Amino acid sequence: MSAAEPVWQRRSRFATMPDFTYRAVAHDGRTVSGSIAADRIEMASRQLRQQGLTLLSLEPASAGRTAAAVTGSSEKLAGADDILALTRELSVLLRAGLPIDRALKVMIDMASGDKMRALLDDLLAAVKGGKGLSQALESHRALFGNFYINMVRAGEASGHLPDVLARLLAYLENSKAVRSSVISALIYPAILLVVAILSIIAMLGFVVPQFEALFADMGDALPLLTRWVIATGDFIKGYGWLLLLITVVAVYFARNWARSEQGRSSLDARALRLPLLGAVIFKYEVAKFARTVGTLMGNGVSLLQSISIAADTVDNTQVRDALRVLEPAVKRGQRMSVALEETGVFSPMVIQMVRVGEESGSLDQMMTELAQVYDEEVQAGVKRSLTLLEPFLILTMGGTIAVVIIAILMGIMSVNDLAI
Repeated sequence: MSAAEPVWQRRSRFATMPDFTYRAVAHDGRTVSGSIAADRIEMASRQLRQQGLTLLSLEPASAGRTAAAVTGSSEKLAGADDILALTRELSVLLRAGLPIDRALKVMIDMASGDKMRALLDDLLAAVKGGKGLSQALESHRALFGNFYINMVRAGEASGHLPDVLARLLAYLENSKAVRSSVISALIYPAILLVVAILSIIAMLGFVVPQFEALFADMGDALPLLTRWVIATGDFIKGYGWLLLLITVVAVYFARNWARSEQGRSSLDARALRLPLLGAVIFKYEVAKFARTVGTLMGNGVSLLQSISIAADTVDNTQVRDALRVLEPAVKRGQRMSVALEETGVFSPMVIQMVRVGEESGSLDQMMTELAQVYDEEVQAGVKRSLTLLEPFLILTMGGTIAVVIIAILMGIMSVNDLAI
């Protein structure tokens, strides 16, 4: 900057410096926030470090306001990924020796969203009010679920909350990995199915009608297959909007029916009867139940309570109803393996592994082993089913397009024959 630079010009230059908002930790451990003017974000960071602050976040003030506006209008409630991140951070901080209130305060400082920060604020207020973490989680039962809360309660009762949170984290990560692998495997067939449907509609609705003028005077002389294909193409071209409307209405009513108790039960029963996929669905649900029971019992939760909580984690109503008989049976003094066998639903392997666990006194370990075995079988079953499904979709799409092409060629050959 030149010495001859006018004072008003220097003031104007500094006035136009961009502002950056920051959150940082001071020497005494306090979290401070504010704004600072600097030419670049690197200079703002350097100035704050020179003041002895450890940065938690630093961003342009306008971006912060924009982000806050977007967050306030469109941020979703905390979901499974947020709970997983919360569990991971809390487990690390508690194992590092921080008390629960201090750990929650650090997590509030690191929280990236207003919803998550509000949740942590509520938990911290409850803990400072004398409640245990499990009691604080009770007011958010819909978000965390019975399984999570009971695991935390067991950790508090045993005095090993950091270890229990580490096991809980492993459970959540494993469940997410299995679910993600299944979903990822289904993406390609879903895309292939959509492409197949759109390709067939395009052929019938746009390509076939182009040949209609060529076949206009042929009448009944056209081959039957050609007439069917042309009629189908005319219908899609003329009433495609009606088909789309009917499809939308049908999907709407089908979704409402599927959400009803009767519809859900009917769909779940049919899903279990599907060739190949039915067995995969059954094993997926049993694996969730076994993993939950094993994890809960391994952390000091009673068998009855573990069974009740684990049954609620099962999505398929048919499998869940079969598992509901376990709790009253165990209350009557009956063995879990015997109750499973009497349902007539579960495989001999499930029954034998539960029986071995009961006889050896290691039911929690055997349930965890059962979950791992079924997880591997689920992933192998999904891959095997998709290996058969993908060629089927390709052949169906190719066969349909081939029929359309053959019908058009037959029509053209008929025109040539008449011309001769």
